[in-house]
Order: sequence, then C-alpha cells, then structure tokens
Amino acid sequence: MVSAGGKQYTGSSLVLAVLGAGQFLMTLDSSVMNVSMAQVASDLGTTITGIQTAITLYTLVMATLMITGGKIGTILGRRRAFGIGLVIYGLGSSTTALAPNLPVLLIGWSLLEGIGAALIMPAIVALVAANFAPERRPAAYGLIAASGAMAVAAGPLIGGAVTTFASWRYVFAGEVVIVIAILFFLRRIADVPAQKVHLDLPGAALSALGLGLVVFGVLRSSVWGWVRVRPDGPAILGLSPVFWLILGGLLVLWLFVRWQTRLARTGGQPLLDLTLLRNRQLTGGLTMFLMQFMIQAGVFFAVPLFLSVVLELSALGTGVRLLPLSLALLIAAVGIPKVWPHASPRRVVRLGLLSMLIGIVILAAGMDPGANAGVVAIPMLLMGIGLGALSSQLGAVTVSAAPDEKSPEVGGLQNTATNLGASLGTALIGSALIATLSSSALTGILENPAVPPAVQQQATTELSSGVAFVSDSQLTTALAETNLDPGAQQAILDVNADARLEALQAAFALAALLTAGALFASGRIRK
Repeated sequence: MVSAGGKQYTGSSLVLAVLGAGQFLMTLDSSVMNVSMAQVASDLGTTITGIQTAITLYTLVMATLMITGGKIGTILGRRRAFGIGLVIYGLGSSTTALAPNLPVLLIGWSLLEGIGAALIMPAIVALVAANFAPERRPAAYGLIAASGAMAVAAGPLIGGAVTTFASWRYVFAGEVVIVIAILFFLRRIADVPAQKVHLDLPGAALSALGLGLVVFGVLRSSVWGWVRVRPDGPAILGLSPVFWLILGGLLVLWLFVRWQTRLARTGGQPLLDLTLLRNRQLTGGLTMFLMQFMIQAGVFFAVPLFLSVVLELSALGTGVRLLPLSLALLIAAVGIPKVWPHASPRRVVRLGLLSMLIGIVILAAGMDPGANAGVVAIPMLLMGIGLGALSSQLGAVTVSAAPDEKSPEVGGLQNTATNLGASLGTALIGSALIATLSSSALTGILENPAVPPAVQQQATTELSSGVAFVSDSQLTTALAETNLDPGAQQAILDVNADARLEALQAAFALAALLTAGALFASGRIRK
C-alpha cells in the first residue's frame, strides 16, 4: 500500500495483472479471428464478407457505446461496471463458441462482447488512476497498453494453433475461463465510488446512431456502391443507400455536438465534455489512434486472406507467418520506453509510420502470380516495429493531456477512436478489396476467349453485384458441378487468381495512402 497526497493506493502487481488481463481479453478476439476467417466462414456456412461484417460490427458496437459505457461506469462505480461488463462479455464468448451460423455469431461476438467491452475498457483507465500513485501511473498505463500489444502479438499464433489442431470455438471458450478468473480477483482492486450524475440518453442515442450509420454505410459500399447504384442494388432517389447513410450519420453527429453544447450552456450534464476536444495534444493523440487502428485493422484483414485463401495455408501456418509482426510489435512497444525514455513522442510516431509505410508498399509490390508466403516476412517485421512504436507513445500522450479527474472521459474517447478506426479500416479496405475483385474478375471473364459467351453473359449479370473471395480449391469444386469444358474451367480459375492479387494490391495501396496521410496528422503530437 502506497500513500500519496493523503490517499492510499494499492499499486500491487496483482491489480496490474487483473487490469492487464482485461485489456488483453478485449484485443484478443479480432487478432484471433483474422487468421481463422476461412475456417470460421466454412463452419458457419457464410463467406469472407460475412466474417468481415462480424469483425466490423464488433468494433463498431464498441466504438458507438464506449462514451456511454464510461458514463455508466461513473453512475455504477468503476469496479461494478468492470464486473458487469465481464459477465456480459463472458455470455457473448460462450454464445460465440456455440454459434451454429452467422446470425448467432453476430449476436454473441459482435453485440454482446461489444457491449461488455464498452463497459470494461473505460473502467480500466479509471481503475488504474484509483490504484496507482500519480508518479506510477505512466508506467502502469504503458504496461496496460503492452497487454493489448501482447494480444495482437499472440493472437495470430494462438488462433492459428487452436484452429488447426482443434477448433476456433475453443478460443472463445477459453475467454470464458479468463473472465471467471478475473472476476475471482476483482475485489482486490480499489474502486472508484459511484457518483450521482445524469445519463444523457438523447446524447447516447445520437452518438451511437451517427457513428453507426457512417460505418455501416462504408461497410456496404462494396455491395451497393458509394454514389452510383450497382446493378440490382437498392436505390434511394437515384443514389446508392451508402451515400444517404454516410450523409445521415454526419448530420446526426452534428446534432449530437449541438445537443452537448446546449446542455453545457444550460447547466446540464452532457455525455461528453466538448472542451476536451479543444486540447491540441489530446486531439492529436486521438487522431493518431484512429489512423493507427484503421491501418492496422485493414492490413490484418488483407494479409490473412493472402495467406489462408490465395496460398491456402492452415490457420497455424497463417499465424506463424504473422509471427515477425507479433514479436517486433511486442519488443518495440515495451523496449522503446526503456531504451529511450525521453525520446520525442512525435519523432517516435513518425519513424513508426515510416516503417509501416515501407512494409505496406513492399506488400503491395509483392502481390504477383509467383508470390509465396515468404513475401510477407519483411513487411510484417516493419509493420510490427511501426505499430509497436506508436503503441509505446500514444497512450501516454492522451492520458497526460488532461487532469486526472478527466481520465475516464479521456479513456472513453481513446477507446472510441481505436474501435472506430478498426471498424473503418476493415470496412474501407475490405470494400476496396471486394470492389476491385468484382471489377477485375468481370473484366477478365469478358475479355477471355476461352470463356463461352453464355458464361460471359451470366457473369455480367451475377458478378456485377459482388464476388466472393474464394480459394482455387473452393472454385474448382464449384466448377466441377457445372457442364463447362476443362479449358473454360481453367480460364475461370486463372481469371480468379489474377483478380485476387489485383484486389489485394488495391487494398494494400489504400493502406499505404492512409499511412502517408497519418504522417500529416502527426504534427499535432507533442515533441
């Protein structure tokens, strides 16, 4: 027990381990699912696009409810909110482990686990402040961030091994065990007492609806088109629903800001203190969190597709190929603060982004017909170094930008930025990948003389609405059930192989552009 300023702090390693385990759990799911997408899609009778939807909705639910979850934690008390969030998360994990189809997976993983995480993650930030003296908090926050980095690092290998030798379902069953263990030690954590504050329900509804409309619109862009309506797609006043979803979401978010401003002016209790968004250091850190997770989620979505679908590696083989990224991320996240404790955060962040950019460009250039699994080794190493560099700095940048009493709100904003970034990254890069795949496959079939005219006509009708990202084995099995001659079947296989690589190139090119754009935003990080 440590005393500081008349207040007693536990500051124990057990408390840090419990809170770190909670952070680890919140990050593990997505990194596991990325290497197991092909197997999960096959088990549930859905497509890669369906699993992309589940990944996106999981982070979207967290992003839309994170600020509300932080306010609920203030009303209930942080430890109680942490515990309730764990129970909901555990129910979601058990539902996911038993899911027979995609709708049940969406309920268990995307909805229940997302709601649980929205209560858990803001509480972690406040509980660190309640259990550690001010001089120990930066190190504690750094180790909590490292726990998340460890989940990103270990997730692909854990998911790959469990999926290959047993089933991806055991990962979610294992999460239930971790939840029970954390609940057992929960009383050892000093609580942040509940406060009598008002929950701004209209503000919570407006923020969730606005963010949800924008990200859902981006997610559906590969199916419906951004502005022009795709063939056989729905239309609203002659335009794609995506345009109206994004426009409507932005208008709702504008209403949210106006409502929060009005509450603050009239002495009410807004969901979010908008004065925090005038803090240059805080907004700079939040912007970089958004960009980091947007790039990270997009690349983590595309690389496993190359390994597990194009090369048809097992989930374990996919996880092993991602190991350079995992190790480099962990070493950089933990090592940089130890080796250069007084380094300029801005310089470290910029060097990290440059490392990521070089790695992504190498990936894009390596997508050719002769590419094998070795093409991802150096890019994954560079990506890991870059992501670790950002992880080592951004948490301290945001937490130190505001007074301690604002740490729960800062934590809510930080977690909103990370999960919104992950949602947008998966949706944007997934959208670019599927759109390029559809366009390239259709063009290849129409221009290939070995494909019969009847098949070309059918492709014009069916492929214009989207193409599934499938392996050669899956496509061969499907073609075997048709009456096409072997020459036509091989031609379609060749077109699909070329279209997949072109789609992956487009996805990595977009990720590279996002990374370059993040360099411009890094000027708001303090020196």
